[in-house]
Amino acid sequence: MAKLGWDETGKHLYETGTDHCVVYPAVGTAYPKGYAWNGVTGWTESPSGADETALYADNIKYLSLRSAEEFGATITAYTYPDEFAVLDGSAAPLDGVKIYQQARRSFGLAIRTILGNDVDGNDHGYLLHLVYGLTASPSERGYSTVNDSPEAIEFSWELKSVPVAVSGDYKPTSIITIDSTKVNSDKLKALENKLYGTDAVVSYTAKLNPIATVYTEVSDPGSVNPSEQTPAWYERSGEGTTESPYVYTTTSDESVVSEKTYYTRTEGDNPHSNADGGWYERSGEEGAYVYTLSADTEIVAGTASASKTYYVKSTASGTDAYLPLPDEVISTLRPSTGG
Repeated sequence: MAKLGWDETGKHLYETGTDHCVVYPAVGTAYPKGYAWNGVTGWTESPSGADETALYADNIKYLSLRSAEEFGATITAYTYPDEFAVLDGSAAPLDGVKIYQQARRSFGLAIRTILGNDVDGNDHGYLLHLVYGLTASPSERGYSTVNDSPEAIEFSWELKSVPVAVSGDYKPTSIITIDSTKVNSDKLKALENKLYGTDAVVSYTAKLNPIATVYTEVSDPGSVNPSEQTPAWYERSGEGTTESPYVYTTTSDESVVSEKTYYTRTEGDNPHSNADGGWYERSGEEGAYVYTLSADTEIVAGTASASKTYYVKSTASGTDAYLPLPDEVISTLRPSTGG
């Protein structure tokens, strides 16, 4: 146990700001794709309900009953994505044409607010708010003439929610809030990859060109048919450091990684050790073959100490942003157990 303290350094916490807003149209009970919402100026959570009903007996206050709590919120913005316009009761029969008073669809939201303190300021951390089962009331739009004090219209929507289920001994909920300063950063990153999506990832896999033993005929030393390579082979330069990062460039050695046959010079029936350092390519027809020194000697070197590494470029597809339901959020953030 320790004595309580007040106003300790680093514990002067405050919340402010909004950013990283994403809207997720509902499809059934899921929120399979998110869309960035630019221009958000404010987010206000306004829960209601939980009103007291007092019961009296024996001339005293006997019980205090509370009604169910409901979640509500207000979001303000200078603009909104087209995907939200549909949720806001509009439809587009033609590009550039909207009609209103249509059915309002359910959606989810993710939005960040800044968590600051007296040491780090606004860089201390953030709160990530995930909201489910929302519908929006119409926004008032007030237009006025351009004057010497110009203002942009700020739209405002009141939001109501139908809670979604949570496993265990928990009641359904409309909102989850995650504190970035208290959860594992790797697990939070995994959650944000789901919320915000991921870009395609380019990687390069090493393809070591084997050293060919010196025989009279060597088929396809690279063992790769270029028609099966999508995209081409790459060579790597640099040292993989901050000062000298790896740089991958398309190899100019395409003729070597084709299905191509190379030849060594021979004396009698025995291949010799490529004393001239060369591999040969053959042209012409049977009975009139012409052997010329290959320009590909760097790749199919005739000594056991020489080799060259190629890299195959591959691209892993990115993932769409989606809003995981509460159980998946909790599972993603749950601390690992065991060794």
